Amino acid sequence: VNVSSIAGPCAFPGVTYYCMSKAAIDQFTKCLALELAPKGVRVNAVNPGVIVSDVHRRAGMSEEEYAQFLERSKATHALGRVGTADEVAEGIYFLASEHSSFTTGLLLTIDGGRGIMTPR
Repeated sequence: VNVSSIAGPCAFPGVTYYCMSKAAIDQFTKCLALELAPKGVRVNAVNPGVIVSDVHRRAGMSEEEYAQFLERSKATHALGRVGTADEVAEGIYFLASEHSSFTTGLLLTIDGGRGIMTPR
């Protein structure tokens, strides 16, 4: 199970290289799923929206900037909130389990509706 981002299938301004790298993970997932299916190996990915984590702070955001980012992000997710690492982990667990034994090449969106929101 690969971890990508909603920035793989959706374009966002100002993060071109990030979007490109996540789109590459998505394509890698689908191509590898086709290559390994004859061997019975399933390959899937999760595409999270904004998730509460340290990634933005490690990239240089201050605590205040990060808090403001999370607050602004609520408006960009249809469910009106950002996600948690546990929610993403549940998706990964499902894809790695026998409950998804007939699933391969899937990009599982766990984004609170971020990918269906229209910009502006």
